[in-house]
Amino acid sequence: MTTLRSLVPYIALIVLTVVAVALPKERVTIKGSDTMVILVQRWTEAYTDKKTTEFQVTGGGSGTGIAALINGTTDICASSRPIKKDEVAQLEKKFGYKGLEIRVAMDGLAIYVHKSNPVKQLSMAQVKDIFTGKVTNWKQVGGNDKPILLYSRENNSGTYEFFKEHVLNKQDFAASAQHMAGTAALINAVSKDMNAIGFGGAAYAKNVKALPIAKDPSSKAVTPNAATIHDGSYPISRFLYFYLNQKPAGSVKKFIDWVISPAGQKVVTEVGYYPIKRK
Repeated sequence: MTTLRSLVPYIALIVLTVVAVALPKERVTIKGSDTMVILVQRWTEAYTDKKTTEFQVTGGGSGTGIAALINGTTDICASSRPIKKDEVAQLEKKFGYKGLEIRVAMDGLAIYVHKSNPVKQLSMAQVKDIFTGKVTNWKQVGGNDKPILLYSRENNSGTYEFFKEHVLNKQDFAASAQHMAGTAALINAVSKDMNAIGFGGAAYAKNVKALPIAKDPSSKAVTPNAATIHDGSYPISRFLYFYLNQKPAGSVKKFIDWVISPAGQKVVTEVGYYPIKRK
């Protein structure tokens, strides 16, 4: 005859199972760079410890992500540009912490044109002259006698800010530039317009041509790839970052540790970006 005492181990097991199933997952929010959205989504999909963690990933631009970090409405900010001094000051004022910067990948910022565009390469000076409006016709850089149509990212984008500082030398974009909400939208526009030019992360190079870029007129034009990004020969390269408003702990720390591990960096390569350390 079965006694209550003999059932105790089984009752305990059932209770533990119910408790385990009922435990809620910890949500980790990641907001920021549109350039990094594809990469971050792939990281969260490939992450191995999803039994206790769920993710909410949104774009909006690096500036939007940093603002959310300052406001305390995101756990992780994904940014394609370094954080600014005034943003660090805001973090310190609100949280008593200057923030933590983690390099999570590298990127080559590609210059995109339509596949049919006969231009084979550009120098950094030519790219600057095109996007500031000094050069307005493709024939001025070896192309067809057609007006150049400019596509740019919006000014809350880390890609926009990086490009303006490092390529345009802080000069303003031409007034004719059309500002797109995301890199995917920019690429789509360039792919449909024979006279268009735009810029964005190398991972987005779909149905467009990424031009080789020369550092100066006497240098060889270089295409962005793993070797040229890491050795610095491609002139438009950058780190991609995670920013935190407190020291990492719990699920956030576990996820970031995985992102910068060999398994996480393998995802970087699969998406089309470049690992933080060359193998």
